[in-house]
Amino acid sequence: MDISIKNVYSGIMNRIMRYTIWKLRGRKVFALIGRSGTGKSFRSKLVADKYGIELIIDDGLLIKGDKILAGKSAKKENIFLKAIKTALFDEDAHRDEVHAALQKTNFKKILIIGTSEKMVNKIAVRLKLPEPEKIIKIEDLASKEEIEMAVRIRNSEGKHVIPVPTIEITRNYPQIVYDSMRIFFKANIPLPWKKKVFEKTIVRPEFGKRGKISMSEAALTQMIVHCLDEFDDTIKVKKVVVKNGPEGYQLSIKLRVPIKFQVSGTLKELQKYIADSLERYGGVIISEINIEIDDWTS
Repeated sequence: MDISIKNVYSGIMNRIMRYTIWKLRGRKVFALIGRSGTGKSFRSKLVADKYGIELIIDDGLLIKGDKILAGKSAKKENIFLKAIKTALFDEDAHRDEVHAALQKTNFKKILIIGTSEKMVNKIAVRLKLPEPEKIIKIEDLASKEEIEMAVRIRNSEGKHVIPVPTIEITRNYPQIVYDSMRIFFKANIPLPWKKKVFEKTIVRPEFGKRGKISMSEAALTQMIVHCLDEFDDTIKVKKVVVKNGPEGYQLSIKLRVPIKFQVSGTLKELQKYIADSLERYGGVIISEINIEIDDWTS
């Protein structure tokens, strides 16, 4: 058997074995997905309460109730690519710490938060968890108006939410804490005095702080490649030209796309996705994005 085929086969068998082991233990994986800044972390505890989920994976942290069990927060990173790698458990030591904590923790259900199905599946693989059985979209939990408001606040103020009390964050990351909030909602028992309270921490990460930030063309290109991979991994970057004007960066992007690609509305969505991601995570201002399809592939 060819070595490459043997490696693929071995990888598939390992995933099946891991999935079988988790299933025999009666454990189930959920996922909450939505683009950055739409309020996933804000609503994660509500999802956990509704489905009886004990553990949450959010931006590099393993959370149980009001406690951080293991991991490190992507919010503490000062640049976009490091934040993404932390959220994906790219560093082996980080991954191993969280995986070991999962092995020691008695749980039945876990929620993975991410920007896309592809991202939560990557996290599941890294932590040796099965793929999520139930995918919940932020649009299922929040209205269009609520999502747009959350995005505006993220873009204008650079605020993020970590779903644990402020005291838990200040122990490790005091420099990023901005404020706290308390969320009240009725418990499952229909009595007027039965209310649950969740405290969340509002943070302003280094990568989200605004100001006069300059960035190399190579760094911006890396960030754009990552955005495209998250948006649609069949789209490839051929060339990026960057101009830094008085009102922000002007980007010209040439792409290689498959013939089946739907051009009409998708390019506008892609422009907005790239601009939002670079502004939120890179801390740079984007004044213009021009996208050109330079090549078609079958």
